[in-house]
Amino acid sequence: MEIRVSENDSVLTLSLKGRLDFSSSSELKEQILEHVKQGKKNIVLNLDQVDFINSSGLGTLVSILKEVRLAKGKMVLSNLATYVQEIFEITQLSHIFEIFASEAEARETFKDSPVSVS
Repeated sequence: MEIRVSENDSVLTLSLKGRLDFSSSSELKEQILEHVKQGKKNIVLNLDQVDFINSSGLGTLVSILKEVRLAKGKMVLSNLATYVQEIFEITQLSHIFEIFASEAEARETFKDSPVSVS
């Protein structure tokens, strides 16, 4: 999996490309938790180029969401490919995660409810 990181207006965006499965999930989790430790707690995951996700990938996303919330942060998802969106709906995870059609919409949510950066 390829992870591209960018930061804009105190919002960290991780754009993922490839497969989100057992072999790639731990790298994603480590990266995000490292950013959270550094005080970067406003996170957007852009899943536009994720072409495969399985139960390990979903479990990792839930675990990351929990860790970010415990750190008083906020993580949202954007640009879910049709296949990934269907998986989120089937598993009911679309009720757990805030999901936005575009990265711009996802970043806007932080203007409404900013999370302080420590």
